[in-house]
Amino acid sequence: MFQLKNKFPENFLWGGATAANQIEGGSDVGGKGLSVADVYIFDPKMPKENWTDQWHMMTHKQVEEAQNPNSTKYYPKRYGIDFYHNYKEDIALFADMGFKVYRMSLAWTRIFPNGDELEPNEEGLAFYERVFDELNKHGIEPLVSLSHYEMPLHLATEYGGWVNRKVIDFYVRFATTVFKRYKDKVKYWVTFNEINCVKHHPWTSIGVVEENHPHIEQAKFQGAHHQFVASALAIKAWKEINPEVKVGCMISYQLLVPYSCDPDDIQKTVEKQRESLFFTDVQARGYYPAYTARMLAERNVVLETQPEDEQIMRENPVDFVSFSYYMSSAVSAHPENLEGAVGNLITGGVENPYLPKSEWGWQIDPKGLRSALNQLYDRYQKPLFIAENGLGAVDVVEEDGKINDDYRIDYLREHIKQIKEAIKDGVDVFGYTSWGCIDMISASTSQMSKRYGYIYVDQDDMGRGTKRRIKKKSFDWYKNVIASNGEQLD
Repeated sequence: MFQLKNKFPENFLWGGATAANQIEGGSDVGGKGLSVADVYIFDPKMPKENWTDQWHMMTHKQVEEAQNPNSTKYYPKRYGIDFYHNYKEDIALFADMGFKVYRMSLAWTRIFPNGDELEPNEEGLAFYERVFDELNKHGIEPLVSLSHYEMPLHLATEYGGWVNRKVIDFYVRFATTVFKRYKDKVKYWVTFNEINCVKHHPWTSIGVVEENHPHIEQAKFQGAHHQFVASALAIKAWKEINPEVKVGCMISYQLLVPYSCDPDDIQKTVEKQRESLFFTDVQARGYYPAYTARMLAERNVVLETQPEDEQIMRENPVDFVSFSYYMSSAVSAHPENLEGAVGNLITGGVENPYLPKSEWGWQIDPKGLRSALNQLYDRYQKPLFIAENGLGAVDVVEEDGKINDDYRIDYLREHIKQIKEAIKDGVDVFGYTSWGCIDMISASTSQMSKRYGYIYVDQDDMGRGTKRRIKKKSFDWYKNVIASNGEQLD
């Protein structure tokens, strides 16, 4: 009846993850339009603390200037690392590592440049067809995020983003178009990347400029509701075309622990955890959890819904739950006198004194990944996929041309060990794609020097360099991990 699992499953999907807006470039070719990601600048003269400020809050002035063809500012995500022209070389490197899966995203604006067109852009559809064919040639399974922080800028400026219910129809048209085109090439899809991050950065997630919304909480939850409905409608359309397709949701999962055994800290942790898991609760179960009423009432949020929404969501839950995991943080009901945590924080938190930090101040907690896997599986009893996990660091090319990123190997090794422990615990986890398998533009700071990859790209923060790809020490290490199915970690 009971069988202890001591190894990764034989068909475990090892690979890496990227996002179109951080990697592709080619914004001026193939008929591509501007996305919300194309508004972010990088300016080395800007105070470092402001690099992430624009990620959290976008202004009208920034959006207007980004649309000015004569702007002299540098918009890194329009250029990426030029995967658009180098995809064959990059995929060959992924194959050399032995990737079983490559998690990627589609640029919505490459297929519907403004988002509200009736007909898709054939050049964009053809580009991704070539990418999928190249992956297939190397035996790499694509896992595709349909929307990864790159909704069309036009939908944000002209429609007000996801607060406008009309965007549901535009998204479903996009989803149906790509699924019909790639139904025989892609069998794993994710509807929205880190859908819970609307709490953290509404511009990137739902195309909302906060200046337009004095009651920003209302806008966030209304936009999220429309995404829930859109996700369910996309799943419905996809399942009608191919019932065998697997569709997942995705959240940014920041494991939270009480700072102390003070009952107030414990209760505050429960509340903060719910704020994050609310999004998977809806998508995995197909309905709003019981705590929704109080959570919305305390924020003075009243959702505008349609009578059919409840049935649409209930009939079309996701098949699996995927998540990113970079760090954990502690929660205090009285954080005034404690050091605040920094990093990929969607629920705040204070520093855990037992954990080390990365160069960017993100607390490193490999054992937290095991806890996260257990929590999510206990809660949903659905297969799990680790869609992102990695270490951002400044890498140095030595005089002999080598890049000795032992710190990255150490980070990944300890996290992979904890995945194996979770499998022993009985968790059904079927894949792992470490974030930034090749260096690319940072999502939050728009830097290039914050590197995650196994593959170094010769490019600086201002886009200068040869763009030559160089294998790091971690490249061969991860190759051995995959070849041994997670048994060889040293």
